[in-house]
Amino acid sequence: MKLYYTPGACSLSPHIVLEESGLPFELEKVDLQLKETASGHDFYLVNTKGSVPALELDEGQILTEGAVIVQYLADRVPEKGLIPVHGTMARYRVMEWLNYIATELQKSFTPIFSPAYAACREEAKKTLLRQFDYVDRQLGKNPYMTGEQFTVVDAYLFTIASWIEAADLEIGQWKTLSAYRERVAQRPAVLRAMKAEGLIQG
Repeated sequence: MKLYYTPGACSLSPHIVLEESGLPFELEKVDLQLKETASGHDFYLVNTKGSVPALELDEGQILTEGAVIVQYLADRVPEKGLIPVHGTMARYRVMEWLNYIATELQKSFTPIFSPAYAACREEAKKTLLRQFDYVDRQLGKNPYMTGEQFTVVDAYLFTIASWIEAADLEIGQWKTLSAYRERVAQRPAVLRAMKAEGLIQG
């Protein structure tokens, strides 16, 4: 498999899951401004949406949308416990969180990163404050978002929570979330992914 990614973008989430899974994979960096891959190819020929992540499967198909990619990868290695089994309420709770992060939390960062929405930046920060308040409360005393087990939700939430400072927000105001982010950051798979993307030295 090959993961098309941009350092620090939402593609970090499936990158972490790939590292956690132990499945063999390759990486290809994408310049989202030029829509060009590191090997010089037009990224629109890979993903017509022009966005990362995109996962090229062994048989050549392209799978997009991070929340879907992480479920696909986790289902490839059920023994790793990265996602609960089909048909259980625990599975639906994981899907519930993946959808919330994708459709609410991540989208609230759009005015932070896109100059086209600069006029909405302060309102977006207020929304993010409310949303991360909610996340902080929901974490409770659990080591991970849905309990004792690290799942694909944590790969996604960690990725989005790593953007907090980009919104000029202080992670320290959320004590539980702050401790959670530090804890997840120390997982060997997370460290490998971040080093591979040049986000940390190593």
